[in-house]
Amino acid sequence: MDYNNEFESICPYNDEEAVKALGKVAKHPAVLAISGYLFPDKPLTYLRDALKSVHSVDEFQEAVMNDAVTWCIDHTVRNFSYDGISYIKGIRGKFLAMSNHRDIILDPAITQTVFFRNGIPLTEICVGDNLIKESKTVEYLLRSNRMIKVIRGISARDLYLSSQMLSKYIRQTITSGKASIWLAQRQGRTKDGIDTTEQGLLKMLDMSGDKSFQENFMELNIIPLSISYEYEPCDIRKAREIMISRRKKYVKGRHEDMHSIVMGIRQQKGDVHLNFGLPLTFDEIEMASKCDKNDRYQAIRHAVDKRVIAGYRLWKTNYMAYDQVWNTSKYSDLYNKEDVEAFEAYTEHRLDKVEKKLDRAELKDIFLRIYANPVLSKERLASGEPLR
Repeated sequence: MDYNNEFESICPYNDEEAVKALGKVAKHPAVLAISGYLFPDKPLTYLRDALKSVHSVDEFQEAVMNDAVTWCIDHTVRNFSYDGISYIKGIRGKFLAMSNHRDIILDPAITQTVFFRNGIPLTEICVGDNLIKESKTVEYLLRSNRMIKVIRGISARDLYLSSQMLSKYIRQTITSGKASIWLAQRQGRTKDGIDTTEQGLLKMLDMSGDKSFQENFMELNIIPLSISYEYEPCDIRKAREIMISRRKKYVKGRHEDMHSIVMGIRQQKGDVHLNFGLPLTFDEIEMASKCDKNDRYQAIRHAVDKRVIAGYRLWKTNYMAYDQVWNTSKYSDLYNKEDVEAFEAYTEHRLDKVEKKLDRAELKDIFLRIYANPVLSKERLASGEPLR
């Protein structure tokens, strides 16, 4: 199959295309400033020279992207950990990593770094095309970094056709052994701290299947991922968006996604943990296949959600926010007075970053719930209640 012809509009660049694209990126005036920021111990021309000298996508990811993500982890994360990597190593063939989504770039980027450190081939990454509409330079970078373009903001008919193509590309890429794929469990980042899988996403994956429901999902080798940040990337931006959306349709400002990317990279994140969950089992998918119509997808969704929530690691910030939101001391043995003072100072500092005209009390409640809701999800999982 010639992927570059059939899926030309959405597939990542091949080596030749990436080399040409990165050569263009190297000429961008911002490259020197970015190089000085990410690689302060190297010559100012380091990044520009690296972009001009790579000969393949693999070389770009190893020589540039891995170093950049490692810098981010070393300078903005206090402690980074991961577990469950044995599940990935135990999968035969390629797989679909279905992850919760808290940061635009860092979620898949950190995952790739873990794969690199463990000698696991890097995945292709599904990314919304909203990130590349504003800048050709960003498109050059992302598509050279194994980005699969997910088209958004189109008519219902065009969306259906686009979903068919995306579904076919994902299935054929995995089943042919070409590459594994990283896919967020929902469109866009989780804003309220509650990780749930979109049922429409599962329907999209099934569109390209020409076998039984059970066989269609088994051959994708779905493995849930869960990334947990002690300090949520872009937390105040998410709270602000939720608050405005309660009153009217939220319209993103110009370059807002790019500003969020930069903030996510530069913001201090405290501790960060990445969990690789148990792949969906034959029994789970078989049980789902026996359900009626949409209930089949609901069963798959619940299986993914349970893995993601179970793998999510809670921090003191989550427990303190939970106790503040519900005015309780339920988890007070997990933090002390100094922790509370530090978190309250952090919260007030973040609230100061947005317009003064916004209702501060309401905004603070939304902000705290972003941190508190993962605890609530864990409680619901433990009690057997519906996750949402």
